[in-house]
Amino acid sequence: MRRIEVGDMVCFDTDMIRPYGYCADISRAWVCGDMPTESQKELYKISYAQLQHDIGILKPGMSFREVAENCWKIPAEFQMNRYSCMIHGVGLADEWPNIPYAQDYCDWGYEGTVIPGMGLCVESYVGYENGTEGVKLEDMVLITETGTQTLSTYLFEPCFLS
Repeated sequence: MRRIEVGDMVCFDTDMIRPYGYCADISRAWVCGDMPTESQKELYKISYAQLQHDIGILKPGMSFREVAENCWKIPAEFQMNRYSCMIHGVGLADEWPNIPYAQDYCDWGYEGTVIPGMGLCVESYVGYENGTEGVKLEDMVLITETGTQTLSTYLFEPCFLS
């Protein structure tokens, strides 16, 4: 444990339970100081790409297995440090469903269907197996009749995506 220093990557996962039980759950990453390193930018861009891909494939009527099979394929160098799930429910708390990566589906997955009105959190953690940094990003979405509506309004850091 130490103080955060200039150049350090800082990730924050909210998981806030608000009044009346409403859950808000987003994750963002920043760098302490003015500019991220090229390595930090690379990790952020990969995590952001996963998040956007996985949000983009969500459609009502998909089975949870179809979601897992069509989500972003995590590269081998990030497998060991992958997050415990790609997508989980959100509403009055972090809740059902919990959709794992395709390779974990046989052990942790279960049957179900994405339906309009579901609140889901789409998650990404990208960090090298023996690396010293990683990026955690997460957005909340509402499943609509035609796809998704992003509920998170906190922007992503442009200095990482340039």
